[in-house]
Amino acid sequence: MLPPASILKTWKKFDRIAMETVTKRWNYHPDKPFQQRSVSQMKEQRDQFGVSGNCFDLAIWLLDEFKQDGIEAYPVGHDIHTDDAHAAVMAVDENGRRFLCDLGDQWLLPILIDAEDEEFSGEKLSGFFPGADVQLKSHKSHLEVYYHRPNGRFSVQTYGLEPVNKGDFEMAAERSQNYLNPYPLVECRVPYKEETAHWEFDKWQSFLSSTEGLHHDSPAVSIEVCAQRINEKTGFSKDLLEQVLRKFKTAPSGLL
Repeated sequence: MLPPASILKTWKKFDRIAMETVTKRWNYHPDKPFQQRSVSQMKEQRDQFGVSGNCFDLAIWLLDEFKQDGIEAYPVGHDIHTDDAHAAVMAVDENGRRFLCDLGDQWLLPILIDAEDEEFSGEKLSGFFPGADVQLKSHKSHLEVYYHRPNGRFSVQTYGLEPVNKGDFEMAAERSQNYLNPYPLVECRVPYKEETAHWEFDKWQSFLSSTEGLHHDSPAVSIEVCAQRINEKTGFSKDLLEQVLRKFKTAPSGLL
């Protein structure tokens, strides 16, 4: 079952928006009182440089768009106050059904999570996550997502289902923006043959994940090559990318 048109309309605004930690490194300055950007700042920087943001940026932005479009939505996630924090959004349709909306992991579509909908209870589902079938197990307090990838690869992720308190979410977002990742990370959805695949740049390597399996790019030989690859997949400013990728090579990482 596809999400209702009202939720899908908002979600589709983010079709070409990547999840990335490059902007976090670029924006970070120890003298700023707050590192977390406002939605207006995100939009301005995207218009000027093509950048997007990390999972907290995208959740905040998506929540704002849902609010403007009259859709009930709230933040969820896991490990919310740790270095492994992940933020997503739960949207609620007019019938009270909940849909997980995760731009941080670059899902293809919001997915219905309510266990009473038998069609989506325990079955492997395709078309929701790039390069994998997903299987949902919904509990009272949390949701387990099982990812079934080609060649028998398998992983599990857990989301809390209770709304994250606004103050806690803001604190977690600020903490996340103050944690500077040791490596640049970029994830985006890209067309591939008859499907939408997932392209990832991480630890100075890049690869495409599709229903056929993993397709590794050739080793990048320079900052310029890395910047060119990310630019081609995302539209980010190449000059900005080269500047920030050099920072990753020289600047400290961790919680600052």
